[in-house]
Amino acid sequence: MLHRLTFDEKVIGLNSRFERQSAEAILRHTLLSGQFGNVGVVSSFGAESVVLLDLVAAIDPATPILFLDTEMLFAETLEYQKTIAERLGLTDVRVITPKREESFEKDNEGLLHLYFPDQCCALRKTIPLQQALEGFDTWITGRKRYQSGARARLAPFENEADRRIKVNPLAHWGTDEVQDYMAAKDLPRHPLVARGYPSIGCAPCTTQVGFGEDPRAGRWRNQEKIECGIHFAGTNLVRDSAA
Repeated sequence: MLHRLTFDEKVIGLNSRFERQSAEAILRHTLLSGQFGNVGVVSSFGAESVVLLDLVAAIDPATPILFLDTEMLFAETLEYQKTIAERLGLTDVRVITPKREESFEKDNEGLLHLYFPDQCCALRKTIPLQQALEGFDTWITGRKRYQSGARARLAPFENEADRRIKVNPLAHWGTDEVQDYMAAKDLPRHPLVARGYPSIGCAPCTTQVGFGEDPRAGRWRNQEKIECGIHFAGTNLVRDSAA
């Protein structure tokens, strides 16, 4: 009987093979090899999202793109999403929103983020995304090692709690590579970047970043929270520094 690889065995093999390969090589293997089942990309259409989306569009513009509209995003982000999808020819952008009845029941006044930010992220991001990913075997993210301490050891391939494989083709990219790529391709920039928002989330929980601050300093400022909760560390959700 043939041995069926576990998620851990698959990920170990993939990382051994692709650790030093390019983002394009990782994406081509993920999208075209037929070894990853149903594959989707999760994108915030934030400050650096256009890089991953451009790489994906060059390989397969029909790849499903899952965009989480928390219903608390900046208006500029919603407009930018439409601009980028049209510019890159992305043909399957799926806008994911929280269920109306759950939002009405748990956050009728839209103030949950002020008192229980983790619960707000769960309601508006984590739960809707996990529901949207039910039909997928693999999902692709734009996370990078330089973005925060929690991502410093990020691998190109991850086992997401034995549910599916998560792919981080830009894990090894630095900020210079991101900016150089955007400039070389003349890709549209998120309009809020020029106004001091190098990392962009929901409007109530994102502030401008001062000179010399970490690019993610404006996310959940003055809180221990550093992640929204849609990513796993091993089998645990990553929501804050304590997690």
